[in-house]
Amino acid sequence: MFTDFLTVDGWLHLGISVGVFALFIGLRKVFTTYVFKFFLRFAERRNINTAANIMLALEKPFRWLIVLIGIFIALHYFPFEPISDTTEKKLFRSTFIVLASWSLMNLSSIATLLFPKIIKKLDMDVDQIIMPFITKIINVIIFALAVSIIAEEWGFNVNGFVAGLGLGGLAFALAAKETLSNLFGGIVIVTEKPFTIGDWIKTPSVEGTVEDITFRSTKIRTFAQALVTVPNSTLSNEPIINWSKMGKRQIAFHLGLSYDTPKKKLEQVITRIEDMLIRHDQIHPDTILVKFDQFNDSSLDVYLYFFTNLTDFAGHLNIKEDINFQIMEILEEENVSIAFPTRTLIVQSDSMENKPELENARGLY
Repeated sequence: MFTDFLTVDGWLHLGISVGVFALFIGLRKVFTTYVFKFFLRFAERRNINTAANIMLALEKPFRWLIVLIGIFIALHYFPFEPISDTTEKKLFRSTFIVLASWSLMNLSSIATLLFPKIIKKLDMDVDQIIMPFITKIINVIIFALAVSIIAEEWGFNVNGFVAGLGLGGLAFALAAKETLSNLFGGIVIVTEKPFTIGDWIKTPSVEGTVEDITFRSTKIRTFAQALVTVPNSTLSNEPIINWSKMGKRQIAFHLGLSYDTPKKKLEQVITRIEDMLIRHDQIHPDTILVKFDQFNDSSLDVYLYFFTNLTDFAGHLNIKEDINFQIMEILEEENVSIAFPTRTLIVQSDSMENKPELENARGLY
């Protein structure tokens, strides 16, 4: 073989092989620098976002496909035979399958971006958390098909492998019990839809905003900006409070007034506060309770129970602050003071003859 390489014909074939490979490397460079960028800019200027996303998804696989074709053609002119023709064809087909699978997985990710637009046009009510979950399932299927096709290409008996998995299914199920539990937990979350991406939820495990759901776990961003990963099996078996689904938000508290408040003043304060809440445009009108609730240790307690129309935390606090200021104005106008904890100590003065007993009693303390 080495003697053949020294011949003129060997050098010619080597030169052609190197030239073909260099040509395809150059074509790859031209495609990346000029052709691809030209069509990408054209799509962006025309606002064809779908075409631009598809081009971005296929860019890297197509670049490697050019190199693969170059290698395949160059090997036909290479003076040596490093591998047999059969092995060469198997390598080419296997690599092509890998590139095709890579392209399909990238395109499945683009479907996540197109899904909301399609649903909007069809006027369908589908939760946005479903599509990322389906995309992950599609990617797993594509990967499994690619592996099985490549295995068949190299002569492996896939049916025998699957049968072997069937024989060892019990052991596999026991080993993967937690993983399967998380998978089915994720399916329960997707189908029952107790929350969606972006919702503010609270469970015994965590409270925060949902960022992502995978086969194994759900990622939740807490208000301290920590990212908590909760297994789906845990999350699906816990009570979940979805604060984002609130139609209205509750405010309930006791207003303690001093004991020297006359009955008529107390009734007038209660009436004015109730009227103020009814007229407030950000208070839900269905349930408004302002009642004299109880005689507390140091105050006459008025119970307030109502709901705000806004459910976001900042808006809710702004309304609550406005209500508190208006209550203060009503109390000032009615000359009624808010009670604070007090305790009255009554000291009885004893006669001088009982002073020794009093001194002895004090000695006990």
